Amino acid sequence: PVLDTEDAWMSVEGPVSIVELALEQKHIHYPLVEHQFVLCTILYAIMRFSLKSVKPLSLFDSKGKNAFFKDLTSIQLLPSGDMDPNVLSIRQQFLVKVVSAAVQTLCSSQKAKEITEEELFPFEKGKNWPTLAVDLAQYLQISEDVVRRHYVCELYSYGMDHLGEE
Repeated sequence: PVLDTEDAWMSVEGPVSIVELALEQKHIHYPLVEHQFVLCTILYAIMRFSLKSVKPLSLFDSKGKNAFFKDLTSIQLLPSGDMDPNVLSIRQQFLVKVVSAAVQTLCSSQKAKEITEEELFPFEKGKNWPTLAVDLAQYLQISEDVVRRHYVCELYSYGMDHLGEE
């Protein structure tokens, strides 16, 4: 970008402006940042729903694991389209656990009517965990329909038929 400065500022001495420092930074490799975001979302889901026996790094292959420990400006080899079926199975099980835990939390809050959803999830206003699990399925190369079907089945099993029909 072109930065126009007034003549009065040309003779000013002092530290380099923050804009100039920002322009001198290396550009980040966006797919690597996206990869880190997926890990953060997975870790947040594990923490939020107290999911036991989930090993977050087991959801990634060796290329994916190695990419976590590289500089965000470096171009890394990220997982390709061909994935190990065992890793895909572990990912699918994880997403199913997230959806089940989200529905269970929603149903338990519905039964205790005195607690509103905003009080139950103060920092998650408007966050829809099943939808987030479907979005994660895209990144984790899992069929979104499997996650959606499981969500509907969970809603019906908890007696929330009106939501399951939607």
